[in-house]
Amino acid sequence: MEMTVGEQPGDITLGPVLFNWKPESWRDFYFRIADEAPVTAVYLGETVCSKRAVLFEPYYETVAERLSAGGKTVVFSTLSEVVLKLDRKQVESTCAATDYLVEANDGSALLALQGRPHHIGPFVNVYNERTLSFLAGKGARNFCLPLEMPATAIRPLCAAAKGLDVSVEVQVFGRIPLALSARCYHARAHGRIKDSCQFVCENDQDGLQLRMLDGRPFLAINGIQTMSHDYLNLAGELAELHAMGVSRFRLSPHSCDMIEVATIFRAALDGRMSPSEAMARLQALPLGAPFSNGFYYGKPGFSWTAAAAH
Repeated sequence: MEMTVGEQPGDITLGPVLFNWKPESWRDFYFRIADEAPVTAVYLGETVCSKRAVLFEPYYETVAERLSAGGKTVVFSTLSEVVLKLDRKQVESTCAATDYLVEANDGSALLALQGRPHHIGPFVNVYNERTLSFLAGKGARNFCLPLEMPATAIRPLCAAAKGLDVSVEVQVFGRIPLALSARCYHARAHGRIKDSCQFVCENDQDGLQLRMLDGRPFLAINGIQTMSHDYLNLAGELAELHAMGVSRFRLSPHSCDMIEVATIFRAALDGRMSPSEAMARLQALPLGAPFSNGFYYGKPGFSWTAAAAH
């Protein structure tokens, strides 16, 4: 199974939905992506909570076929944290898929995937060239880097990836996953426990907003996952990332118009839209939170640095 890279300046990809959307809405979202979104690859699968996976399983095959028919490469993503036997079985089931590429988001998936082409997701700590080289030797063909990595760390990894003939992917839009816990904060916030959560996380399509004591928004909670309140936006850094050697630019799905988001990033990457115009159109989206790019510049993640000032 080979992974092809388009003739455009880079590929716009769509990461897995991290939130617990209603199954029919989840299905319809991907149907629209298949038909309308200018993305090259789409990642499917439950990466946060194994309990959610059963909700979407009836639609996986139909959605994957629709995406493939729409010219998208389908990649199935594994869980990012394995704690329970159910989690392990879910990872094993995902890795057993042979019709599609698989993205490993936890070390438990690596044994099952070694020796066959696969992707490495952003939840695997690939922070240096030696790790990248080791995993490439086991069959990894694409690396989506951890989101907290600054440009100064991305650049040498891109150079190493070029020598290994593997691709580098970076998330350029969406809330940033920051931490995972064995406990479910989402359930606790509603007076429930993880085992009897009643899937309360489905009430928050983009995560549950967490505020500080003075009322200021601080973080977002998504099941066992802690995320940034702000939305990562590297539209102004696309050209620099591409010059480094990044060839795949990931958008993380949210409830906003992701067709519009993908269209903006595709046009900006192609040079058909200026960074300032891309920013203006992205700012018009009803996100309810500011943009950030601090990690990219080696600063606190929630901060913002204008690309032109760098």
